[in-house]
Amino acid sequence: MYLLTQGMTHPFHDPLREGYFDLQEISNTYQQIARARTRCQHSLVNHYLALYFPEMERYLSASRAHWFCHFLLAFPTPASITALTREAFVEAAWESVGRKIAKQQFLESIYEAAQTSMGLPVVPDSPAVHTFQLQVKQYLSLTEQRQALEAMATTCMRDNKDFARLQTLPGVGPIIALMILAESGDLRRFSHHRQYLKFCGFNLAASQSGNTCSRYRLAKRGNARLRYAYWLAATVAVRMRDNSFRTKFDRYIGKDPTDGDLKRKALTAVAVKMARVAHSLIKHEVDYRGYHEYCIPGGGTSLQSRRAARTS
Repeated sequence: MYLLTQGMTHPFHDPLREGYFDLQEISNTYQQIARARTRCQHSLVNHYLALYFPEMERYLSASRAHWFCHFLLAFPTPASITALTREAFVEAAWESVGRKIAKQQFLESIYEAAQTSMGLPVVPDSPAVHTFQLQVKQYLSLTEQRQALEAMATTCMRDNKDFARLQTLPGVGPIIALMILAESGDLRRFSHHRQYLKFCGFNLAASQSGNTCSRYRLAKRGNARLRYAYWLAATVAVRMRDNSFRTKFDRYIGKDPTDGDLKRKALTAVAVKMARVAHSLIKHEVDYRGYHEYCIPGGGTSLQSRRAARTS
């Protein structure tokens, strides 16, 4: 009551009335499925593969390698591979490994690894192998659910200009753009980017008790999912070439590129800048513009010329 009488209130924007409740549900469900899928993947790699077929782990090069799971369903143990001849195995597994450049050589290398495998000598039709295959099927099911949510998000945001505009930012894809819009709502309701940074928890604050005052650091009192989305986008943007976020990151770690704490601070600074730029793009209804090369009189193009024309 005291806060109400003093006028210390904050407006509440109902997601259902504002029209982005469905986006929040899609985003939250996607995160839960992604977490469950990650736990399932760690279980496959750290437990099941380590027991039954440890040599197959080096072939898992990407988290979206569906062929890997389909192959394990057909050949879960080295014994299921060595039970066939080399030619018969290549023919049976030809369609399971997907499209590869040197498929013949690839399958032959798997066959050789199965012959000298250190995995447990279990029977392919044993209950232990059956539980392994159940975990693989669960991983595939979670992958299909994640893909269905991605398609649903793309369909729901097909006519949303802000959704397409956010994806012009380096490091921001469909899912991160969905998370930003789902948690932020309409970014135009923030008249200044500092209000939006405070909503995200990117503002600086200090704890004070009596005459003691701590150092200024991130408040982290805002939306944690927004900070997570911009952090993910920042980690991707700094790996890309020739963008202002990569330049800011390099400038931060210039003193000591091997300092892990300095890299963490640099990524935080890049995430803050990305939130500020995202708010500016939506507010002014423009797409992100990266570096633009132009000729300097008496010379060609240079990195300084590209930096001079970058989007702040």
